[in-house]
Amino acid sequence: MRVRSAVVRVTAAVLAAGCLSACAEGAPAAPDRASSAGADRGASSGADRTASSAAGPGTSAAGPGTSAASARTDNSGGLSVTGGQTSGRNGRPPVAGGHPCSPSVSLDHYSDALDKTTFQGSFVGNLSALTRDTDGSLAALSDRSALIALDGRSHRPVRAAKISDEKGAALDAEGLAVEPDGTYLVSSEGEPAVRRFDRSHTLLGRLPLPGALRVAPAGRAQANQTFEGLTLGPGGGTLTAAMEGQLTGDGKDTAGRPLLRFQTWQRQGGGSRPAPYRLSRQYAYPADAGLGVSEIAALPDGRLLVLERGFTAGIGNTVRLYLADPRRASDVSGVAELPGGKAVRPARKKLLADLGACPSLGAPAHQPQANPLLDNIEGMAVTGRAPGGRLRLLLVSDDNESPKQITRLYSLTVRPGGR
Repeated sequence: MRVRSAVVRVTAAVLAAGCLSACAEGAPAAPDRASSAGADRGASSGADRTASSAAGPGTSAAGPGTSAASARTDNSGGLSVTGGQTSGRNGRPPVAGGHPCSPSVSLDHYSDALDKTTFQGSFVGNLSALTRDTDGSLAALSDRSALIALDGRSHRPVRAAKISDEKGAALDAEGLAVEPDGTYLVSSEGEPAVRRFDRSHTLLGRLPLPGALRVAPAGRAQANQTFEGLTLGPGGGTLTAAMEGQLTGDGKDTAGRPLLRFQTWQRQGGGSRPAPYRLSRQYAYPADAGLGVSEIAALPDGRLLVLERGFTAGIGNTVRLYLADPRRASDVSGVAELPGGKAVRPARKKLLADLGACPSLGAPAHQPQANPLLDNIEGMAVTGRAPGGRLRLLLVSDDNESPKQITRLYSLTVRPGGR
């Protein structure tokens, strides 16, 4: 989602406590951010920060507030990083991992190597979604209508291509999933819509959509508050899209949390001619007051990782990672206005971490942040598994092509727990 004039009004006291209505779920309050932000001033990840000729004012590689490494863009347009691994402000080697944000989440490292870089003429930024691709790479989606492939290990760009709608116009692309055969599913929040593209980025069509989810006046959705998150379940049978904000007329749950709608599609079959996607159940998700859903990721057992995010001018971003369980949630596709009565059950959620409680690891920030590690985090991908049932998670922030924001990758280890 691009920068907007509307500012989420969340008080500084609430941000510091990291609680809001999550405490109503029995989730622990986040530790004091001032102490956690200074708890570890170690180095960033092993990937170095890169400066590009496309960077705007205030984004020079050697300027105040930037990381220590330098890099360049080579003549062929490929990203060439110099200087090896960066060292931190105190000269220590890069942090290898294991920095707790909560009992369920630890920060392994972060990288600013992609910030304000270009690859083969494409700006590597505005990244709003991230997912694993079938060839082992990571597919990153720019909300300026571009698909960028990142190497699965180094996270350096290896391919870039433009995508467009039925009339050849750019998309406000926000969500991304990849089918087992490599077909891309892209959600845009302008209409909204979910479109399918083949491996050559040719448009194949779009999925059916309930009328109420369309932007007003065609439906009840608010502009720039539609399909921000998209994920495909294991096997490719269930697709889920998350609305970033509420429909006009929808209300709150008993804890005072705004109820958002998550839409699903189902399809049967596989091989070369799978059945088309058909509209399936829709359920309510209780977002924290003042926050919206920026991304979702499906787990094998039907649960979801949900990223909630907000911004307050002068204070910075709030980013929380939740585990949501929609398996017993009511189908609200026929409910005109939420909450819809006592019989309607929203998805349940559990706070895994307020990322403002993570150690900053010496990360720079180009605008006020309670924790300088944070930025406008919009993309999330499960990249693998670790011992003990833990997951490897990669997050990416959307810099909105602004000198005040950073394209930053965050490597986390997450223990979802339970089933």
